[in-house]
Amino acid sequence: MEQLDGKCAFITGGASGIGLGVARVLVDAGMRVMIADIRKDHLAAALALFESLGKSRSVVGMELDVTDRDGFARCADRIYQEWGAVHVLVSNAGVGIAGPVASATFDDWDWGLGVNLGGTVNALCTFLPRMLAQRQGGHIVTTSSLSAITPPPRNAAIYATAKAALMAMTEAMRDELADHGIGVSVLLPGPFKTNIREAARNRQSRYRQHSGYRTEEERLAAREDAPDWSDPLEAGQMVLDAIRGNQLYVITHGEYRGWAETKFEAILSAYPAPKDPERARAMGRTRAAVKTS
Repeated sequence: MEQLDGKCAFITGGASGIGLGVARVLVDAGMRVMIADIRKDHLAAALALFESLGKSRSVVGMELDVTDRDGFARCADRIYQEWGAVHVLVSNAGVGIAGPVASATFDDWDWGLGVNLGGTVNALCTFLPRMLAQRQGGHIVTTSSLSAITPPPRNAAIYATAKAALMAMTEAMRDELADHGIGVSVLLPGPFKTNIREAARNRQSRYRQHSGYRTEEERLAAREDAPDWSDPLEAGQMVLDAIRGNQLYVITHGEYRGWAETKFEAILSAYPAPKDPERARAMGRTRAAVKTS
């Protein structure tokens, strides 16, 4: 999608952090954007920011819990009624859940996977059929994490599980949606200045009663931004470039390359030598190469 002027985008987690960075860059590129977020205060602040930038006519906000499928339907109904189409879908909402896997309960897994993975599933099931029906092509961006391709940090089993699944989901959709003129990108961010540290306070009541992560673990996860963490506008610009160039992988921090190399070297070294060359050739024909651009 090289021409974005006048096109429409929908962004979950769009009122702060990386989501807001993406929204600002897409609006500057001429798009109309609906930002959806669970936090009313973040939505109000984001809309006030766009007002101050003289961009308020290009942005609307909707309160949305990404585990709420009816809420997604209301967002889709509104954006299609007002703008008639969605050309760019950005599934960005996420929570930074952390704690020992031995302490995790069903509530912790259900919350972490329900938001980080299930939120993207809900976005796809809501918007993809409409994007296909409008026959205008488009692009889908999924926010994963560098935790999907580097050794994940300690106490991040739930988070890393969801983020690895998002990367695999995006890769699997790539060729299938290309047949419909829809590009796909997976954003793999490192540390950015975001509000993910406040995620614990957004945990819905149904996921709190039997949580194993009540105090210390979530306090440790709620770390403050470091001075050298990146500006979300940088991620927004990288996403814009990926949309225009139909780039599959969007990796924000080259500083983590060595960690990824260590992980993939370990994976490659675990492969045994093929026992039967003909069988290896036959198996290779069943797998399509990943097209990154």
